Amino acid sequence: MSKDVIELIGIIEETFPNATFRVKVISSQAKDHELHCTLAGRMRVHRVRILPGDRVKVEMTPYDLEKGRIVYRFRSDQSLSLGENGEGAPENQA
Repeated sequence: MSKDVIELIGIIEETFPNATFRVKVISSQAKDHELHCTLAGRMRVHRVRILPGDRVKVEMTPYDLEKGRIVYRFRSDQSLSLGENGEGAPENQA
């Protein structure tokens, strides 16, 4: 089984119960596309809090383009650099 995922950068638009969110994509690959996302397991374990307006990295499968999984929340002071493939990478991970 291969890991065929599409990584995108988005902004949290709305929060729902059970750690689900509506995310608006800002990456160049799917500009202004909206996804229904859940928190990844590692985010739940470490109790990362997500609020509307936060910038996040989302993974989605090519089989269902309406659902995704939030795998990273960018800090507010962290600059967002989009690479040539539209994927944002944290600048300094120390």
